[in-house]
Amino acid sequence: MPQLPITEPAEIRLEEPAGSLEALAEAGGDFGRVTEVAGKYPSCLAAWAALGEAAMAAGRPVEAYAYHRVGYHRGLDRLRRSGWRGSGLVPWSFEPNQGFLRALGGLGLAAGRLGEDEEAERCATFLAELAPDAPGSPGEAR
Repeated sequence: MPQLPITEPAEIRLEEPAGSLEALAEAGGDFGRVTEVAGKYPSCLAAWAALGEAAMAAGRPVEAYAYHRVGYHRGLDRLRRSGWRGSGLVPWSFEPNQGFLRALGGLGLAAGRLGEDEEAERCATFLAELAPDAPGSPGEAR
């Protein structure tokens, strides 16, 4: 019996929990308020990315790594539930995708800061493959 091909979408568009991006915008850059948003909306990828970015900016790469890893793994789970099977684009231009992509990029930066060079390179390559339009990506439209 012939096997049917497994198809996946050419492009994934993630969604964030209703109200989470608005709550995050209201929190501004206040770490405590962003932490509250992550606690209220633990599946909000942008909240985990924001926590990781704040930790990295404060010179705490171990914390940044942990926050970004949470966002990255939750994002992978959501990608898979959306039909992603290992290839296809996750465009930066679609705002709800940015939380996952920021977590992935931040994970790579934190890994590099911690001397995990292979992990840093893997993250950079994965980000470039998923979102060539992401800021700083070789494929970014200029």
